[in-house]
Amino acid sequence: MRKIKVLLVTVACILMTSCGNMNQVLSAIQNGSVVNAIASVIGLDKVSAANLIGSWSYKGPGCAFMSENLLAKAGGEVAAAQIEQKLLPYYQQVNISASNTFITFNQDGTFSSKIAGTPFSGTYTFDESSQQIKLKGLLLSVNCYAKKEINGISILFEAKKLLTVLQTMAALSGNANLQTVGELSKQYEGVRVGFDMSR
Repeated sequence: MRKIKVLLVTVACILMTSCGNMNQVLSAIQNGSVVNAIASVIGLDKVSAANLIGSWSYKGPGCAFMSENLLAKAGGEVAAAQIEQKLLPYYQQVNISASNTFITFNQDGTFSSKIAGTPFSGTYTFDESSQQIKLKGLLLSVNCYAKKEINGISILFEAKKLLTVLQTMAALSGNANLQTVGELSKQYEGVRVGFDMSR
């Protein structure tokens, strides 16, 4: 317990010094980013194969830094929250919502999903150690990553991969606005972006 208390104080200090803006730190505490950062540092942010099974619905943009450096992870949560806020209006523009963006992982290794109403289904494999999910469909195969959140999970893609996914969805649906979100994702090298999901 003492180690966790020391860790909490350390992370709070890192956030205060690395951000230079107390309002950002307070905002991060309110939206759970600091809790996510602490979970990352102490290794509680892993999704198990059993946890992944089931249906997940979109609840907002998701983001995480790819760096394995613990300090970067802790400080990165505040910046990730800011990126999510920048993505939100673009997601709203293409009408991404809980009713048209969701994914179901079945125990038999199949999945079905919709992104902004465009269906995508096939088979998947999940590597618990790397948290990588390999989605294989008829027209598209893509790797993404699971990240445990306070009230659900995030399904995240490397920025360039999200661009590929959204371009394919745009071609299938005729929704050119999806490409706008994909183009925006090019700005975030070293960041995984995607969707926060809940049951």
